[in-house]
Amino acid sequence: MVTPFDGRDEVDEEGLRANVRFQIEKGIHGLVPVGTTGECATLSYEEHNKVIEITVDAARGKVPVLAGTGSNSTWEAIMLTEHAKEVGADGVLLVAPYYNKPTQRGLYEHFKKIAETVDIPQVLYNIPSRTGVNIEPETMAKLAEVKNIVGVKEASGNLDQVMRIIDLTRDKDFSVISGEDSLTFPILTLGGVGVISVTSNLVPDKMAGLVDAFFAGDLETSRKIHYELLPLFKAMFIETNPAPVKAAMDMMGMAAGKPRLPLVELQPENKERLRKVLVAMGLVQK
Repeated sequence: MVTPFDGRDEVDEEGLRANVRFQIEKGIHGLVPVGTTGECATLSYEEHNKVIEITVDAARGKVPVLAGTGSNSTWEAIMLTEHAKEVGADGVLLVAPYYNKPTQRGLYEHFKKIAETVDIPQVLYNIPSRTGVNIEPETMAKLAEVKNIVGVKEASGNLDQVMRIIDLTRDKDFSVISGEDSLTFPILTLGGVGVISVTSNLVPDKMAGLVDAFFAGDLETSRKIHYELLPLFKAMFIETNPAPVKAAMDMMGMAAGKPRLPLVELQPENKERLRKVLVAMGLVQK
């Protein structure tokens, strides 16, 4: 989920609650506040915790809440994870430590320490393009044996790696989730279980429908939705996420606001490109 800001660049609590209601009404399977799309990197601790608290309260147990609590500091990730557990999150999403560039052993020890310290289901988040480090499949397989580590949001964009992780963890209670909207359908066919999505901020019913159809055995419908949404998937990354999705939400009359510095609003030409995609999909008027 995006973190909506008001005109004063403060968290828009009512807007966030409205977005949660919209997601649930449209059939989303779960909510992920304060991930990359939620601008976790530029929220204060107080804001970070507040967004999780609001989301948990607004969801009211109707769908699970997987709260983003990762950090490049192990103690900080533990602190955020402990808070998420205390306020009722169902699980947490832990991004690989960024900037430090830890070794594979360092990654293992980082996630293991969090899992041993806080008793809550934990999904790892592998996104090398943002963190500068890749959680290798062999490291992932070792982590899959650690209590409380239950899956990975895999956003490397490398399908060979996705297949290797699935192969190495087939005999473990470990789920592989797509971290890239455009790879959701392919990853499902390889053994993935779903997606943690940017585009679902706009069309949660379509994203849920893509996954539901696949697991109902209706591959044709799932594939059809994939290709229907493909232009939108691509449009969400014409500039750095979440600038495009926030612009789209604003055009659709949803609570989003501007991204927080150092991210900025879309360039005018990209905003027009995005608008054309939304018009073509019937999400906004001409």
